[in-house]
Amino acid sequence: MSLSKFEEMLKTNDVYFFDTTEFEEIIHYYLDEGNNSMAKKAIYLALEQHPDSVDIKMIQAEVMVYEDKLDDARILLDNLMAIYPSNEEIYIQIANVLSKKDKHKEAIDYLKIAEQYTDDLADVASLLGMEYLYLDDYKKSRECFSICLEQDIEDYQALYNIIYCYEMESSHIEAIAFLNNYINENPYCEVAWHQIGRQHFVLKNYDQALKSFDYAVVIDEGFIGGYVEKAKTLEKLERYDEAIENYKITLDLDDPTAFVFLRIGECYKKKNDVTKAIYYYKKALHEDPLLDKGWMLLAVIHYAEKSYDKALHYQNKALALDESNVDYWRYHAEINLRLKFYEEATDSLVKCIELGDSGIEIWIILADTWAFYIENITNALATLVSAKKQHHNFAEIEYRLGCLFYRSNQKKEAFLHLKTAMSLDLDYYLIMEELCPDVFMDPEVKRMILNLLDNPQ
Repeated sequence: MSLSKFEEMLKTNDVYFFDTTEFEEIIHYYLDEGNNSMAKKAIYLALEQHPDSVDIKMIQAEVMVYEDKLDDARILLDNLMAIYPSNEEIYIQIANVLSKKDKHKEAIDYLKIAEQYTDDLADVASLLGMEYLYLDDYKKSRECFSICLEQDIEDYQALYNIIYCYEMESSHIEAIAFLNNYINENPYCEVAWHQIGRQHFVLKNYDQALKSFDYAVVIDEGFIGGYVEKAKTLEKLERYDEAIENYKITLDLDDPTAFVFLRIGECYKKKNDVTKAIYYYKKALHEDPLLDKGWMLLAVIHYAEKSYDKALHYQNKALALDESNVDYWRYHAEINLRLKFYEEATDSLVKCIELGDSGIEIWIILADTWAFYIENITNALATLVSAKKQHHNFAEIEYRLGCLFYRSNQKKEAFLHLKTAMSLDLDYYLIMEELCPDVFMDPEVKRMILNLLDNPQ
C-alpha cells in the first residue's frame, strides 16, 4: 500500500506523508530490487519529511558505502556519532567503511565500542571475527566466533568460520577436539559430524572419517555434502562400489552435477571398467561442456587404451579451455610423440618451458625429438645450450652435446663435452651408446671410456 502510494506521489507531484517506518520499507524494497535510483529518491523525500531521522540517515550511509562513496559516508557517520554517541549501528557502519579501506585494526576499534552499546552481542562478535580473519589473527577470530556459538549453538556460519581458522593453521587435531566438545552439547548436528569427518580425511584417518560421515547422513538423510564426502572417503579405502552407490544417492537428492559424474567415472576407471568410466566422463561433460578436467580424463583413458587419435582429440578440447595448464601441454606432447607428430610435439614442449615447466626432463625430451626424430641437429644443439644455462653439470646434457657436435664434425667440441659428461656420470655412456652408436665406435671415444674405467676418479 505504502509503495503504490509513494509511486503515485512521484507521478502526480502531490505530497503525501509517510512515517519513518513506511519510508524504511519503501527504501529497502527498492534496494532489494537493485533500483538504487528510486531508493535514493525515497531517501531524499524521507529526509525532507524527517530531517532528524537517524534510521534514514543510516540507510543513506549504507547506500553511500555500496556506491563506494566511502569518504562521504564517513562524514555523515561522524556527524551522526557526535549526535548519537551511544548508537551501536553508527560504530558498526564506520567499521564497515574502514574495513572497505583495508583499515582493519581501526575497524576493530570501532566494533569494540559498538560492543559496549549493543544488545546483539553475537552480531558484533561476528563482525569482529571477520576483521580478525582479514588480519590472519586466527586465534582472536575463533574467540569471536565462539561468542556467536555461545549465543546460538546452531549458528553454523560461526561454526564453519571457527573450523576455517583451525584449518588455516593446519590445526586439524585441535579442530577435532573442538568439534567433539561441540557435539557433546549438540549431538545431532550433522554439520559438526561432517566437519569432524573432513578433519579426519585431511589427516588420512579414513576409517574415522567414514564413521563421522555415516553419522552425518543418518542424522540428515538428505545431506548431499555428507554423501559426497563419504563417497570420497570410500574411494580412499578402495571400496569403489560403495563409493559409486553414495555418489548416486546425491543424484536422487538433487540435480546431477558434473563433479559427481566425474567421480563415478574415476571409480569405474579404478575398477578397470573402461566402458563405464568413459560413459560417466561423457555424462559429466554433458552437464558441463566447459569442464576441462573432464576432457583431460577422456584423453588419459584413451591414451591408456592406445587410442591415440581419440586421446589427441580430447586433449585438444582440454587445451582449448585452459591454455595455461602445463600438465595439459606436457600430455599433449606425449600423445603427439606416440602419433609421430614430432613438430607438434616440439611445439607443446616449448610451450611447457614458456609456462615455467623447465625441468631437465622437458629439455632432454625436446632435444631428443629434434635430434633423433626430426633430425634437426641445429635446433637440438640450440635446445641443449639453452638447457645448460639452467641446469649446470648434468651428464644427460653433456653426452648429448658431445654426440651432436660429433655428428656436426666438430670433434674438438665433441670430445670436450664427452670428457665432461664421463667425469660427471660414466655409467650413463651405456644409454648414449644406444642412441648414438656411431659416436661410441670412434677409437678416441673408446680410449676415453677405457681410461676412465681403468682409472676411476
